[in-house]
Amino acid sequence: MQPVLIVEDSNLFASLLAQRVQARLGLETERASDLHETKSRLESRPGGYFAALLDLNLPDAPNGEVVDLVTRHGVPSIIFTGSFNDEIRDIIWSKQIVDYVVKESPQTIEYIVDLLERLRRNQSIKALVVDDSRTARQLIGSLLRVHQFQVVEAPSAQAGLAMLEEHPDVKLLITDYNMPGMDGFEFTKAVRMKVPKNRLAIIGVSAHGGNVLSARFLKSGANDYLTKPFTSEELYCRVTHNVELLEHMETIQRLSDTDPLTGLFNRRYFFETSAKLLAQARRENLHCCVAMLDVDHFKKINDTFGHDGGDAVLKHLGNMLLRRFRQSDVVARMGGEEFCVFAASMEPDYAVEIFEQVRKTVETTPILVGKRMINCTLSIGLCRERLDSVDAMIKAADEKLYAAKAGGRNTVLG
Repeated sequence: MQPVLIVEDSNLFASLLAQRVQARLGLETERASDLHETKSRLESRPGGYFAALLDLNLPDAPNGEVVDLVTRHGVPSIIFTGSFNDEIRDIIWSKQIVDYVVKESPQTIEYIVDLLERLRRNQSIKALVVDDSRTARQLIGSLLRVHQFQVVEAPSAQAGLAMLEEHPDVKLLITDYNMPGMDGFEFTKAVRMKVPKNRLAIIGVSAHGGNVLSARFLKSGANDYLTKPFTSEELYCRVTHNVELLEHMETIQRLSDTDPLTGLFNRRYFFETSAKLLAQARRENLHCCVAMLDVDHFKKINDTFGHDGGDAVLKHLGNMLLRRFRQSDVVARMGGEEFCVFAASMEPDYAVEIFEQVRKTVETTPILVGKRMINCTLSIGLCRERLDSVDAMIKAADEKLYAAKAGGRNTVLG
């Protein structure tokens, strides 16, 4: 990734800032101490910088000239200053910066690094701006691009719905209220019919209506509301708040769906998702397969290598299974040393071949734990027939698994 440019005449503050950026984000930094050196840095790096951290008042640029220089090069800029008032604030925000920070406490550096981390995460977030005013769309879009969002635009609610179909990965939607054909309320309701609040944050915008309009937007399914005219700072605060809330919900959902040791899906998620895939397979008359996998002699592994050794084996197998199967398959740890795979659209004969490859891979790949190598094997039972329920398929696969165990282990039956 591109480095971060630090423009600061204080050696101590610049050094502390560079250390925290490297330690927390792993980003390289380059430093300039005045306007002249900053210009040289920008001209000598055609690939540009990820972001710039700028002291507003430099010895050869006491009036913030460095901000104009750096933003002209298209570098997202975070400003810090030792003094602050409304006049300085208005001047700073007129330059399309990321944010400003007052150097008043040790937390200043952490806040700056938080902003850099936010910019890096924003690069993978797509935002949709829907407004029939081209000027309004371009204004909001340009502000979001400063914060590194991927931005797409639509001139109407109908076009916005089409854009969401084309870009299902949109995480942030900013929509005007007063639009021809379908207003912001109806548009928000239509979007919420398809995309829930834990997958998309919606911010309504209007110049009219005040509290009544904001309440109606929220009741229609919006997460937040802005009244025109709004400041860049207000937009950024609300956008960041909603995006971070969305990320928190995604984290909670991920934790509730996954096994903390292996990173595989857990038992609850397996049954919920596999039931949907089985219903789809039934509608489309597709084959599917359920496999139960169990580590042979796992108690002996724990007794010999300790629980850390046993955990290392389970993590290794979890990583191997994640790499081996498709995103359309559901791979889960069911508990203890037992794993389960629901393989959608998999031909019966191919299922035997795939799981035999899995068995051989485990058998022939020792696992390094500390300085010791652990060898292990898997017994695998398959249900290759599409039955009426996931429970029935798991029961059938379990019966094959028990038969594989009774027959000597380290085998695939099904």
